[in-house]
Amino acid sequence: MPSKRPIEQHILEKVKELIESLEYGTVQITVHDSQVTQIDKLEKHRLPLQKSSHHKRT
Repeated sequence: MPSKRPIEQHILEKVKELIESLEYGTVQITVHDSQVTQIDKLEKHRLPLQKSSHHKRT
C-alpha cells in the first residue's frame, strides 16, 4: 500500500472553488498512487418546465 501524502493546499482550494461555483452538478476527483491527478466538474443547468400547448382537451 502506498504511503499517504498530505493533499497540497492548492488542490484543496481548487476543489473548494469548483464546489462553490456549482448550483447543480458534480465535482469528481481522480486519484492515482495516492495523488490527485484530475478534477472534473460537470455542471447541470436546470430549465423551468413549460406547459405544452399541444395537450389534449377533453
